[in-house]
Amino acid sequence: MTTDIRPDTLETPAPDADSGLANRAGIAGAVAAAVALGVGELPSALAGEATSLVSVVGSRFIDSFAASLKDIAIALFGTNDKIALIVGIVIVGVLAGYLLGRLALRSFPLASLGFLAFGGLGLWAGISDPQASAGGTVAGVVVGVGAGLITLAVLLRIARGLPVLPDLDAELTNGAPATTELRPADDPRVRTPDRRAFLTTSGAVLAGAGAAAVLSRRVRSSTVVETARAEIELPTASTVAPPVENAFELPGLTPAITPNEDFYRIDTALVIPQVDVSNWSLTINGAVDRELTFTYDDLLARDLVEVPVTIACVSNEVGGGLVGTAVWQGIPLTELLDEAGVQAAGTQIMGRSVDGFTAGFPTELAYDGRTALLAVGMNGEPLPARSGFPARLIISGIYGYVSATKWLSEIRLTDWETDFGYWIPRGWAKEGPIKVTSRIDVPRQRESVRAGTVPIGGIAFAPNRGIAAVDVRVDGGEWMPAELGESTNDDLWVQWRVDWAAEPGQHVLESRATTKDGDVQLEARSPVAPDGATGFHRVLVDVLEGA
Repeated sequence: MTTDIRPDTLETPAPDADSGLANRAGIAGAVAAAVALGVGELPSALAGEATSLVSVVGSRFIDSFAASLKDIAIALFGTNDKIALIVGIVIVGVLAGYLLGRLALRSFPLASLGFLAFGGLGLWAGISDPQASAGGTVAGVVVGVGAGLITLAVLLRIARGLPVLPDLDAELTNGAPATTELRPADDPRVRTPDRRAFLTTSGAVLAGAGAAAVLSRRVRSSTVVETARAEIELPTASTVAPPVENAFELPGLTPAITPNEDFYRIDTALVIPQVDVSNWSLTINGAVDRELTFTYDDLLARDLVEVPVTIACVSNEVGGGLVGTAVWQGIPLTELLDEAGVQAAGTQIMGRSVDGFTAGFPTELAYDGRTALLAVGMNGEPLPARSGFPARLIISGIYGYVSATKWLSEIRLTDWETDFGYWIPRGWAKEGPIKVTSRIDVPRQRESVRAGTVPIGGIAFAPNRGIAAVDVRVDGGEWMPAELGESTNDDLWVQWRVDWAAEPGQHVLESRATTKDGDVQLEARSPVAPDGATGFHRVLVDVLEGA
């Protein structure tokens, strides 16, 4: 008796297989690919790793095509760009599985090689990812590819009308060896394919793959990081910032302080790094007199300061929401640099993340009086994981792509002329001062309001320089000065408002800001690349007849 269920016995010499069978084979391949992706996430999740096969492949994709796709992804999906990329990878994988499933009708070994090739891609991406372990990557590939091939073999048998297991009953009855080879159509042992059974089985298997993926994500979300954060109590800052309060009671106006859960997130990390502070450290090295290393407890034991600062992403479009204000707690960067002793060759401060991302800015900016902070807290709590736990850099006045390294592991003093951060070789400007910007929050684009006195309100920011004035005009007319809210320092955005005598019709509202050093917001529109967007924010409003 033999129970040989070798995949090669699934080959078929019939090139004229009906389209229904071909489609079922494609579905089998798609489901098998989904199983490989879903089940392949489990080993790394159970091992407590933040990465998975999907995430490491996505990270390599970002590194390879970040310059050309970053702005497109953010423009289309905003802060959901990472989710969109993950969904895209899954869709591509499932479509590839569909094609491999159809190929398996003719040659299961060739289709198997296709699955193995995709597994090899995941293996290569995982081994080259600084957050992924070799063991977790290999386990994910082996489990994922193995589960995918078993699923494909089983579903193909069901699609053909063959029993899932060899024909043991025929062997017991006739004494003939069980086999999975294709039999002639008139062989009484050949069953008519049950399409409903095939679809039901495929759906159940697909649901299982989805459950495996969801379980993996939930396991990752319940990591030691959140447990550690819940137990951390930040020490009281030695320098406490004055309270930052809303200046106007105007519904729809951006609040003075952005809640942590609402703070924008734009970075290259497809999966948020999960840093265990028990074995994390920060190193200051490079062109310094002495290399320094700090544990998390070392940082919390120092005198912390509290500073409200507005930060912005260079990908923020005119009127966009990739900007936020928080009260940051941390250590002045110059204190740490002075302890290390910056040498003459250290003309650039290069931050490196645990996932390999780098961002650099001139060393002189840390010493010119602006806020330059190694932050460990945000709005009174330890940094959220999505915002850089356990430590990050906050440098006022320059965009995050050249300064705001999250999940910090190293601060390296290096040469400004020859060393480049992540985004610079990808076509972005090496210097990234934040452009003076104003935004209209109220009324919203295409909002309908009643004629009469209508409040117009919004925010304006130019961190490190401060806002001196905001003006608003309607339909290209005369500029109206807006009332500014109070600001506790020049690193913050300011809220503003002006009352408008609105008349019925359709109108275009525009705002412009002026900094305290006399820099007026540019009217001409320019894209975000290579160093930030410019232009007046315009809002189209419909004014209806008064009540």
